[in-house]
Amino acid sequence: MMDPAVASRAVRLALERGATDAECTLAEGNEFSAQVRMRALDTLKDAGSRRAGLRVLLGKRVGSAHTSDLSSAGVQQMVESALAIAAISTDDPYADLPDPSELGSLAADLQLYWEDIQGIDTPARIEAALEAEEAALSWDPRITNSDGATFSAYSGERIFANSRGFLGSYRTSSCSLSASPVARQGDTMERDFWYSSARSHSKLESPAAVGRRAAERTVRRLGARKVPTQKAPVIFDTVTARSLIGNIFEAVEGDAIYRKASFLAGKLGERVASENVTVIDDGGLPGLFGTSPFDDEGVPSRRTVVIDRGVLRSYLLNSYTARKLGMRTTGNAARGVTGNAGVGHGNFFLEKGERSAEEIIRGIPRGLYVTELIGHGVNVVTGDYSRGAAGLWIENGEFAYPVSEITIAANLQQMLMDVEAAGSDLEFRGSVASPTLLIREMTISGK
Repeated sequence: MMDPAVASRAVRLALERGATDAECTLAEGNEFSAQVRMRALDTLKDAGSRRAGLRVLLGKRVGSAHTSDLSSAGVQQMVESALAIAAISTDDPYADLPDPSELGSLAADLQLYWEDIQGIDTPARIEAALEAEEAALSWDPRITNSDGATFSAYSGERIFANSRGFLGSYRTSSCSLSASPVARQGDTMERDFWYSSARSHSKLESPAAVGRRAAERTVRRLGARKVPTQKAPVIFDTVTARSLIGNIFEAVEGDAIYRKASFLAGKLGERVASENVTVIDDGGLPGLFGTSPFDDEGVPSRRTVVIDRGVLRSYLLNSYTARKLGMRTTGNAARGVTGNAGVGHGNFFLEKGERSAEEIIRGIPRGLYVTELIGHGVNVVTGDYSRGAAGLWIENGEFAYPVSEITIAANLQQMLMDVEAAGSDLEFRGSVASPTLLIREMTISGK
């Protein structure tokens, strides 16, 4: 574990050398990854890192530096480098630290670190990946190849101190298991994947379950065809719906708002989505990947309702974007170890509805169920949305056949208004999450 005194010493030294304010981040991490392919170990990675970053203010001028040398000499060099950069920088009228009254940390046990991950030795981690791949390869004779299976693990610590009296730290752990089989039918091949991730190894899905689910998703794509160009309802599964929720984050984060580079700029208090849409950012949910006791400026994490039953209630802000917009930080500062903080999210998700995914599908006479999105055709400034897609065609409330080589298009503003249902299947496999989503109508371009 790192010594918090290193961060405090860097801040104190910066003030002694003339800085008006300073903040220091220490980060340590150990990363492991074992990838297997076709029943043999392919790559193995086990690496650690330890870094420090310092940001100083000379009035309204800002300078930053970082180092991996945490000795007294290394820290001193980092301080001198940051001050030298600040000295030649131009004034930024919005440069500052959060007000002391805004600083703090959640006191509850957020279940971010679990020892059980460290108790699994390397052979057992490799075996988990092999078991997941084997479960996929043996599921169906049409699965003839594999892009591999991977077991990953991470543990780390983060310490933050600033010149306004804040000093805090927390440890994190995580692990994940994934499999990506390849199926063949005639001259066509299809691939898909599945994965499980958790803070604790005890909460990870079994290798057999991960492999089977990956195999099922792959095999159901065989025999895919195009559909005629048309307008129809579109259902996003929980995997693809997450990317749509990610687009909403891009549209409500403070940088995009003050630059007026978002279709949601200037719309606080207005209806921007259907009543089925409630979007929440919550950095205090125990055990999840977007959880932390404080943000990267030392402001406590919190729950922020961004969209409440269709009405835009809040943007997500760090202290810098808040000052630019004449608002208050929402505790969403994010950065590596150095430089100015950007805006990030905690656990950013769309609140679940009451209907199961199966019920939603049964209610569609004719439409598309999306399981993969391709490309990056989303313009958050205008809301224009156009992406390649693959999935399953629905006829009379049932899956009829797989589809691929199509494009779905609409405008994000209209898509949010057209959300007819959110499923009850919300689950967190990362810091962004969504249940199954039904959009009333989109343009599907095919043959």
